[in-house]
Amino acid sequence: MTHSSPAGPDIAERPGGTTSRREAPFRRGTGLQAALFASFAAVLIAAAGGLVWRYHTSPSAPPPAPPPPQVTVSAPLQEAVAATFSFLGQFSAVDAVDLRAQVGGTLTAIAFRDGQVVRKGNLLFTIDLRPFQIKLDQAVAQFQTAQAKETLAEAELWRAEQLKQTNFGTAETVDERAADLRSAQAAIQAAKAAITDARLDLEYANVTAPFTGRIGAHLVSVGSLVSGSRGGAGPTTLLAKIVSLDPIHLDFDMSEADYIAWRRVHPAEAGQLPDGDVAISLGGDGRYDRHGTLDFVDNALDRSSGTVHARATVPNPDLSITPGEFARLRLVTGAPAPALLVPATAVVPDQSDEIVMTVAADGTVVPKVVHTGELHRGLRIVSDGLKPTDRVIIDGLMRAHPGAKVKVIAGAITPDPSDDDGH
Repeated sequence: MTHSSPAGPDIAERPGGTTSRREAPFRRGTGLQAALFASFAAVLIAAAGGLVWRYHTSPSAPPPAPPPPQVTVSAPLQEAVAATFSFLGQFSAVDAVDLRAQVGGTLTAIAFRDGQVVRKGNLLFTIDLRPFQIKLDQAVAQFQTAQAKETLAEAELWRAEQLKQTNFGTAETVDERAADLRSAQAAIQAAKAAITDARLDLEYANVTAPFTGRIGAHLVSVGSLVSGSRGGAGPTTLLAKIVSLDPIHLDFDMSEADYIAWRRVHPAEAGQLPDGDVAISLGGDGRYDRHGTLDFVDNALDRSSGTVHARATVPNPDLSITPGEFARLRLVTGAPAPALLVPATAVVPDQSDEIVMTVAADGTVVPKVVHTGELHRGLRIVSDGLKPTDRVIIDGLMRAHPGAKVKVIAGAITPDPSDDDGH
């Protein structure tokens, strides 16, 4: 017979009267489920934390697209431009002189600074004047002696003629006295010539500027013994060199084809050179703001080069142009014709091509390859590649990229009134 234990169903009686607790199967299953649930909860919490971290650390939303860049555009300027040929020329002095001593002696003074602009008649060098002054004084004394002899010869001739009339003199005596008078008169002329010669030597001892120009460096120093010869028959000492500056020549060469084209546009009467204005650019800046006159074309072409030498005379009142400088010049070789002009800054070099940026109707930047010519009134001539209706970007080129959209502002192309090339 068995008895149920008052301790409950979980208490079992052991042999010998002892009891033991038995674990219920239901409670063991519930603890396992709790552990699994706790692990699952931890995973969910970690995932939620990761989402929260990602949300807080993710970059902000992208900003809105910036507005298109702003550029200024204008249609090409249309003007009538004469066809021209461009040449490279070199300036040369109209007058260039080697200053040489015409009398010999010791150089006593130099009256200029090297490289100075001197005026016609300015004193440049002085050679010791004393020997030439002595020579002049001797010539004057000879002249006075000849005058005295002339006076005596006149008196003696008068007396001889009186004696002949009273039969106390002879015809031979009269003839002798007449010859003496003529000899005295000739001596006077010789003395006058000697005075002129001495004065000329004295004048040449003071070397002066033959014309207004720039003098070079002195080639002899004070105290040097110089040699001189008025006729150049003997050795002469080179003292310095001087060149004229105003006006000045611009020498250049034309090819046969250019020369024929120029003569076709500038017909001339037989034996005369046609008038031709020459536009000149100094310093390579492209500004043809100086002008000269074509006044010489050689009488034959050079066989070796196939060119003809030509020359223009250019005013140089400010004496800013120096012989030896190079310059660009243009000659008109055709009648004026319509041309398209754009600012020189609007033309962009691209390797061997030149490009002008334009804007299409939808605001897209479109590059166009163009062929350009010379500058005209500060603007670049475009001979091919543009249309009169194209909208050329004249400001904001750095913000314009091919194919990009831009915002257009209307502008205007204006020539430079100070850069007048005469065409």
